[in-house]
Amino acid sequence: MKLQVKFNKRAVFICFLSALILIVCSSSVLLAEQIGSVSTKFKILGANDKIVIEAFDDPEISGATCYLSRAKTGGVSGAVGVAEDTSDASIACRQIGPISLPEKVKNGQEDGKEVFKKSTSLLFKSLQVVRFYDAKRNVLVYLTYSDRIIEGSPKNSISIIPITPWH
Repeated sequence: MKLQVKFNKRAVFICFLSALILIVCSSSVLLAEQIGSVSTKFKILGANDKIVIEAFDDPEISGATCYLSRAKTGGVSGAVGVAEDTSDASIACRQIGPISLPEKVKNGQEDGKEVFKKSTSLLFKSLQVVRFYDAKRNVLVYLTYSDRIIEGSPKNSISIIPITPWH
């Protein structure tokens, strides 16, 4: 006896899309604290376009904090979470306390490690911050950039933290 299973193509597509959205949304587990925002473009319907300022601490290096400013698209699509934010972002990182580098950072094993990620569209696009260590100068280097599954953006920004004794 053969068992015949029929698939509803629409239901399969919705399940696939839902799973993909869940994966994308769960990948931005590192949260930033919103410090403030300014409006850049008035929208009649929905929220205005904005520049948002957020702060996050490096999850592995106590005493290192980064501040991001990034574009946030408003309007109706922005209000319901389907707008795609532009790739414009800037970063400034500072030493806010004593820093003790883990051995895996000192020896370069974690160069290019993602320390922050935020989804900037419903699917496929994110803003990332990665960390490098310049041992010669004893400096942490943070790079922010935007990427997509198909095509990224050359827009980027860096900030450094010279590691100094903390009093």
